[in-house]
Parts: sequence; structure tokens; C-alpha cells
Amino acid sequence: MATTESEKQVILIGIDDSDFSTNALLWTLDHLLSPTLNHNFKLVLVYARPSVSASVGFVGPGASEVLPIVEADLRRIAAKVTENAIDLCHKKSVNDVSVDVMEGDPRIVLCDAVEKHHASMLVVGSHGYGALKRAVLGSVSDYCAHHAHCTVMIVKKPKHKH
Repeated sequence: MATTESEKQVILIGIDDSDFSTNALLWTLDHLLSPTLNHNFKLVLVYARPSVSASVGFVGPGASEVLPIVEADLRRIAAKVTENAIDLCHKKSVNDVSVDVMEGDPRIVLCDAVEKHHASMLVVGSHGYGALKRAVLGSVSDYCAHHAHCTVMIVKKPKHKH
């Protein structure tokens, strides 16, 4: 019996331009969405695009010339990240994939996207920070594990054996 689009569960993956994000996406494609498995999932890739003001910080005179350049650069980066992620999905024969680019803090964006897409699982990569760095920098994966209203899978980068 075929699964209709409305019956498919949503797996949401947080993507960015890091190896940690790519690793999480590849892990999901290989373990949850491989061609040999039953495809009862729809994949949504979410990219949290920084705002122009967060990227520039305080700008004095001349801001009107700088801001459009920064905005164009942020759009270019978002397009490149999402295009690369979609290409990885297609190479792994996963075609039921959509992209959502939302502006803001990745922690908030991902939790909001879980609600928006009614996701049953959120997959994020882990930078592998220790407790001190997590406390200072704030961990997206820790935040999502505590605030997202769905199952959260945190994919760590595998350690290479010598």
C-alpha cells in the first residue's frame, strides 16, 4: 500500500556550511532514508540564515552602502549550502526533499521549524564542544534537545581510528 504525502512523517535536518552538518545529513541519508528502507518520511532541510544586522554588528556612516552587499553575500551562501545539501540527497536517491531558509538564531529557527513542519524528528550535527565551550558559545544541539517538541537526534562526527 502506497504512503500518501500527508501520511509521511517529517524528518527535519539543520544544515549549515560545516562538516558537522554534512555528517549529520549523510548519516540520516544512509541510516534512515536509504533506498532499501521503506520511504515513509519526507525530508526538510532547514538553514538558519544570519540576519544582516547580526553579521555586520554596529555600522556607522556608510551603512547604506555596506548592507546590500552583506545581504547579497548572505543570500549567496544560503543558496550554496542548500544546493549542496540537495545534491547530496539526490546522489543518495532521496528526492522527497524540501528546503526552508529562515533568518535568525539557529536554535530558535530549528525549534520553530519543528512546529511549522510538524516534524517527528530533528537531526542536528554536533561540534563536539566540551562543557566550557558549550556554556560560553551556546550549543544548538543542547538547546534543541531541551526545547524542540519532537525526537532530537544529535549526530557526532565519527572518530577516525588510526
